[in-house]
Amino acid sequence: MNTEKLSVRLETVANHIPEGYTLADIGSDHAYLPCHLVKKGAVPAAIAGEVAEGPYQSALKQVQYEGLTDKIKVRKGDGLEVVEPGEADCISIAGMGGALIASILENGKAKVAGVKKLVLQPNIGSSAVRSWLIDNGWELVAEEIIKEDGKIYEILAAEKGSPLSAYSDRMKRDILFGPFLLKDRNPVFLEKWQSEKANWERILKSLESAGKNDETVQKRNELSEKIQMAEEILQQ
Repeated sequence: MNTEKLSVRLETVANHIPEGYTLADIGSDHAYLPCHLVKKGAVPAAIAGEVAEGPYQSALKQVQYEGLTDKIKVRKGDGLEVVEPGEADCISIAGMGGALIASILENGKAKVAGVKKLVLQPNIGSSAVRSWLIDNGWELVAEEIIKEDGKIYEILAAEKGSPLSAYSDRMKRDILFGPFLLKDRNPVFLEKWQSEKANWERILKSLESAGKNDETVQKRNELSEKIQMAEEILQQ
């Protein structure tokens, strides 16, 4: 594939990667993102990391096809194992669940220490990413929500700074929905949370027939709280 034009999802990720930064793209798949950025001169060099053999081979072939083997290093390894401390200015992780992204960052803390920017695109569970950023001194500086091919994606960008500066005094709500996305409330955001709210209501209804043990009661209370928060933001 020619990487001059990316998918909307990857193009949105690319837009948050600062020019001149060396990039480490974790879970790079076909290495489309680093190839695109290096080819257009936005970043001088990149690392494409993959844990699975198939995607690793695909990334190798793509980098060779683009003639970029001198500028993009394709490495096989789990998460941030593929990066040496101080080797990257920016880390991007796209196309995974939020809990997995948070786990990769947690397990690779030593590698993240010298990084200037994180650009993260969780497919689901973005609240887990926000929580990790807060707990580890990263300031959320931008968020976007987009829809492509019927799927909704969130893109989060963070820099070292004041981890709570983006949030209001309603932390639980902001972590779940996203402080920047809450302010923007674009049609994709509203569509996502209308769908999530309907799903939570279905689960809550199914739990009503379940027993009243502590775990079930806690689950019902958590769902009720989320539904209430979703109703509030959808009615604004």
